Amino acid sequence: MKRKIFNKIFGWGVALGALAAGTLIVAYNSFYGSAIEKDYSIFVDNDVQYGDFTAEVKKNISSSLKNTAFDLYASRLNLDTRLKAGHYTIKQGQSVISVVRMFVLGEQAPVNLVIGEARTLPQLAGRLSKQIMADSTLLLSALRNSELKARYGYQRDSIIAMFVPNTYQVYWTITPEQLLERMNREYNAFWNKDREAKLAATKLTKYQAMTLASIVYEETKNRGEMPKIAGVYINRLRKKMPLQACPTVKYAMGDFTLTRILHKHLRYDSPFNTYRNAGLPPAPICIPSIAAIDAVLNYDKNNYLYFCAKPEFDGTHNFARTLREHNANSRKYNEALKRLKK
Repeated sequence: MKRKIFNKIFGWGVALGALAAGTLIVAYNSFYGSAIEKDYSIFVDNDVQYGDFTAEVKKNISSSLKNTAFDLYASRLNLDTRLKAGHYTIKQGQSVISVVRMFVLGEQAPVNLVIGEARTLPQLAGRLSKQIMADSTLLLSALRNSELKARYGYQRDSIIAMFVPNTYQVYWTITPEQLLERMNREYNAFWNKDREAKLAATKLTKYQAMTLASIVYEETKNRGEMPKIAGVYINRLRKKMPLQACPTVKYAMGDFTLTRILHKHLRYDSPFNTYRNAGLPPAPICIPSIAAIDAVLNYDKNNYLYFCAKPEFDGTHNFARTLREHNANSRKYNEALKRLKK
C-alpha cells in the first residue's frame, strides 16, 4: 500500500516538475526566443503616442503570448518614459528582450540622406525634411541663421554652396545644427589634394568654383559638354566680359518655368542677373552635380566665348569664338523655335 501511495506521489511530483519545467521553457522562450517574423523599420517621433507605438510593434510579433511578454518587459524597463525617438530596424528572429532594450537604449539605424538638386534654401529645406525628423521650418531657420553661417564662412543664402550632392548615412534624429556640421565635414573631405591642385590652376576660390559649377549645371546636363561650357565662362571671366548666363536670369526672377529668355527679362534688376552685373553672381544658383564641379576644375582650354543650343534640340550646343558666329547660330536656333511655335 505504502509503495502504491509513494508511486502516486512520485508520479505527481514528476508530472508537476515536468509542468513547471514546461512553463519555464515557455516563459523563457516568450522573452528570449524568436519573436519577430520579418525585418521591418519603424520611425519613432518625439511626440508619438505610446499606445500607437506599442500597437505598431506588436503587429510584427509572432504570438499573443510574446505580445504579453513584450508588455511585461516594457513595463519592467519603464519603456513608456524611456522610449527614444529614432529610426529603428527590427530584424527577423529578434527576441522580445532585445527589441525592448533597443528602444530603451536608442539603438537606432542610420538612414540614407540624399543631397540632390535644389535651387533655393526653402527647396533644400523641404527636400531634407522628407528624409529626417526635423521639419522644413526648423531646417530653413538653421540654413539662414547668421551665427551658423558665419561659423562656416558664409553669408546670406550662400551656405547652399557647402552642400555637395551625394548620399550620406545619418541618424534620422540629426538636428539641423548637426546636419550643417556634417555637411561641412563632407565639403572639406570633398576638396581633396587633387581637387585643390586643379582649383589653384583655375585661379578661382572654392566658393567661386561652386558658383560657376551651378551655372554650368543649369546650362546642361550633358556631362560631355560641361567642361567646354565651363571653359567658355572662364574665358569670359578672364576677359572681364559679363557672363550673360540665362539661368542666372531665371534664378534672379525666381521663375524656373521660363523656356525663353527675352530682352525684357535681361533688364531684371538683381545681383544675380549676369547680363546686368559683371563677374559671378553672389551665390550658387543651385546645388551643382559633382560632374559639374569637376568640369570646372577640368575645364576645356578653348577659345570660345559664346554658345547656343543647337536647332536639333538634342540638348547640346554650338560654340562660337566671335559674336558674328554666335549670332548666326542664334538665328538658326530661333528659326527652329518658330517652326515649332515655341
